[in-house]
Amino acid sequence: MINHEVKAYRSKDNLPREEQLAWKIAACASDSVAVDAEATDMIINRIIDNASVGIASLNRGPIKSARAMAKAHLRNGGATLFGAPADVTVCAEWAAWANGTAVRELDFHDTFLAADYSHPGDNIPPILAVAQQCGKNGADLIRGIATGYEIQVNLVKGICLHEHKIDHIAHIGPSASAGVGALLGLPTEIIYQSVQQGLHTTVSTRQSRKGEISTWKAFAPAYAGKLAIEAVDRCMRGEGAPSPIYEGEDSVISFILNGRTARDRGEDPFAPTYIVPLPAAGEAKRAILETYTKEHSAEYQSQALIDLAFRMGQKIDDFDKVKSIVLHTSHHTHYVIGTGAGDPQKMDPHASRETLDHSIMYIFAVALQDGEWHHVKSYAPERAQREDTVRLWHKISTIEDPQWTERYHDPDPNKKAFGARVVIAMEDGSVIEDELGVANAHPAGARPFTRPEYIKKFKTLTDDILDPAESARFLELVQRLPDLSADEVRALNPVAPTGYLVENEAKGIF
Repeated sequence: MINHEVKAYRSKDNLPREEQLAWKIAACASDSVAVDAEATDMIINRIIDNASVGIASLNRGPIKSARAMAKAHLRNGGATLFGAPADVTVCAEWAAWANGTAVRELDFHDTFLAADYSHPGDNIPPILAVAQQCGKNGADLIRGIATGYEIQVNLVKGICLHEHKIDHIAHIGPSASAGVGALLGLPTEIIYQSVQQGLHTTVSTRQSRKGEISTWKAFAPAYAGKLAIEAVDRCMRGEGAPSPIYEGEDSVISFILNGRTARDRGEDPFAPTYIVPLPAAGEAKRAILETYTKEHSAEYQSQALIDLAFRMGQKIDDFDKVKSIVLHTSHHTHYVIGTGAGDPQKMDPHASRETLDHSIMYIFAVALQDGEWHHVKSYAPERAQREDTVRLWHKISTIEDPQWTERYHDPDPNKKAFGARVVIAMEDGSVIEDELGVANAHPAGARPFTRPEYIKKFKTLTDDILDPAESARFLELVQRLPDLSADEVRALNPVAPTGYLVENEAKGIF
């Protein structure tokens, strides 16, 4: 890996394109080094994982809306939609929109946390959609997905967006553009322009995940994937992009990220600010192996805490005798999903599902009481409004602990920790205390996910939806990914039984 220093420059400095981050990303994407067997195996796992949560979401409101919009853009020889018949094909960018929304809806697929946070599996829907429309085979798809993961993971390692209240989809624009470019075998120049357009069009605020969180939380990553496809299409037709997109005097670093912050403090906005690692030429793209999926349908920082709540709940006979619960945790957990966020909605029994899955106070209370977690039942209004749960929920708070923040940011993936130390004070003066650093399903956890666990998750979420023959067909097909023909790649999205899909019949523009 090569660590690249990235900072803002004045226009008069005329930064050569070969020294710009977007060019270095593009050079990485156009480097056609083979994807090794271990990374390929994990790509298969993540396609299964995406399908699990995508199929489980088919009849939820945002997915019905996204699917209706996509089906208004039918295209012969286009891309397929989760659940829809294989002969229903739409324009690739709209397939990315609908399928990406389905994948994100339950907040239940893979994650990577470092300087920022991300769901790198968001790269799969746009790259797969383009592969289907452009007739690419399994090996091409693997190369594209490996690249998308590589770029997003390394951007997340180097550049923090949420510190400046920018939503993390701004890392998906460049990563998905690079992944599509790698899939198609495009030259560095075209990918370079695409990456710049991909970033420029996907910078938005993180109000998407703040306060009263709406269904846009599911749409936002799909929107970035859709825009990435459109960016690549424009650049393939000879169009350029704002440049340099990261380092420009009036661009992202200078006026949105650290440069603006430095300027506000009276400091030099052109001082060095970021270090972004990228593979050297000829080096394999293995960043996907640093990512991890979810066993529970909730924000990733809650995964270890759900497992810990199961364990601690067994020691409590009467939850009304709990006096207080304090979670000593990282900066991210405290300020994003904890009481440090200052969001009253996180304590509201009438809050949306999207808000509740960003409230560690709610999640810990329900997991403590129930000893289990379900992607639907645990968020049901009757569950959130249960009086004894509300009483317990409102006794929970979070505190940032510098040790947990340090562990959260440890550069060694084997030492990173996303959990907390939990102190439960009882009314009788006794204290129950325990801690857990990583979720059981994490690669360093008690029960790491491997292929059987991914297949189990798929079957758990889809057995009540898919016909057994269709489930078996998909699982057999995806596990042959390196050898798939273009026609077989077009069949990678599972098809729901006739009559299962509920469509949004509301009238729109399209």
